[in-house]
Amino acid sequence: MAKRIPEEKFQAIEAIVSMFPNGTGIREIANKLDEKIPRRTLQYRLKYLVNEGRLLTEGQKRGVKYKVSADKGLYRQIGKTEVKLGESFSGDAIEIRKHIRQPFEMRKRVGYDRNFLDSYLPNTSFYLSSKEREHLKKIGTQVTAEQPAGAHAKQILNRLLIDMSWSSSRLEGNTYSLLETGRLINFGKEAEGKDQLEAQMILNHKEAIEFLVNSAGEVGFNRYTVFNLHALLAHNLLADPKSIGRLRRIGVGIEKSAFHPLEAPQLIEECFDQLLASAAAINDPFEQSFFIMVQIPYLQPFDNINKRLSRLAANIPLIKKNLMPLSFIEVPTDAYTEAILGVYELRKVALLKNLFIKAYESSASRYRAARQVIGEPDQFRIRYREGLYHVVGETIRALMNRKSAFEYIKNWVAKNVEFSDRETFREIAENELIAIHEGSCARYKVTLREFQAWQEVWNKKSL
Repeated sequence: MAKRIPEEKFQAIEAIVSMFPNGTGIREIANKLDEKIPRRTLQYRLKYLVNEGRLLTEGQKRGVKYKVSADKGLYRQIGKTEVKLGESFSGDAIEIRKHIRQPFEMRKRVGYDRNFLDSYLPNTSFYLSSKEREHLKKIGTQVTAEQPAGAHAKQILNRLLIDMSWSSSRLEGNTYSLLETGRLINFGKEAEGKDQLEAQMILNHKEAIEFLVNSAGEVGFNRYTVFNLHALLAHNLLADPKSIGRLRRIGVGIEKSAFHPLEAPQLIEECFDQLLASAAAINDPFEQSFFIMVQIPYLQPFDNINKRLSRLAANIPLIKKNLMPLSFIEVPTDAYTEAILGVYELRKVALLKNLFIKAYESSASRYRAARQVIGEPDQFRIRYREGLYHVVGETIRALMNRKSAFEYIKNWVAKNVEFSDRETFREIAENELIAIHEGSCARYKVTLREFQAWQEVWNKKSL
């Protein structure tokens, strides 16, 4: 029986193609995939997506380009059920795109409209329809007994830290790959040739996410939470250290936008407190999440880092309610930028709403698979079984810290693993070290005492 290809592998291809509105070729898709696969395998997966109507093609043979159609981009496969969420896309969302894609000089200059916030009445006004809220609840709810706030996020914390730190940073122009992000978070290894500020941005995300998850029972839409979340995200990134975790006292502009935010500090503070009060009063966690994604960037309450703040704050109600988190893992940067500009310049949320729903569908599918998948025997692991056991066991017995382990694995692989398999071996070995615990250390011929001694060294912060 042929092995079924996981849906997330098709979604990864779709996400890359969606970055190129005019289409892209197989070489570009292969270069951007985190997973390195044979060209024939990629051709097969692209053919499947085309046959399913999820991608379109233009050109022939070597000149063929793949693109996401305007219609199919509004659909997402959830298991075997195709969910349509694009009704509003034919109206407001298309008008938003048409407006934003005009040259900057042709777009009308606008300022902050207080009525956009004033007119929103919690539990009476809704950005998300009842049908949309019910759909998100259905795909985001865990079928488990009642648990303390944040319990689900803690179960997938390492994966969430990497996914969200990478995806949110990428939306700000960060050039780290998902694999490089994992190595930075897990081993403190900065990618070669990258700006140090990029590493700082990712590590700040890690700290902020850990704060939300570890304090899930205490965080909420209040000044303490939002100020500290901003301070964690902004650490060592703002020119004025006093502006970290403090409301804005200066005017700011938004590059390539006709929108000009509020300037008066007193009004910023009034609107900020009103925004938090409204968010806290909303009963539905998905409406809360999306409200924050809309209103924080629109107000621009801090000197900088407002969009990052909104993306992480959008997870507060999801983490507290043990719903699937929202990681933005497959959100194209251009699509997000257009959606946010639609809020800034038109005070319309249709485009951002469509992106929010699609992003949540993707995240829910990803983290459900992370919990439910039952792995089949991996031929690669079987082939390199002894090597993996040796590398992981030696790392533990030698009491290596994260940086030492990273270098040891890198050097061992260069001497003992075929060139084509080195990257895969390294990734598996690194993941094994992150996942190992007292209940699994014996298979590496490691005693409990050796494991516990290594854990003390491994868990010390070296950054």
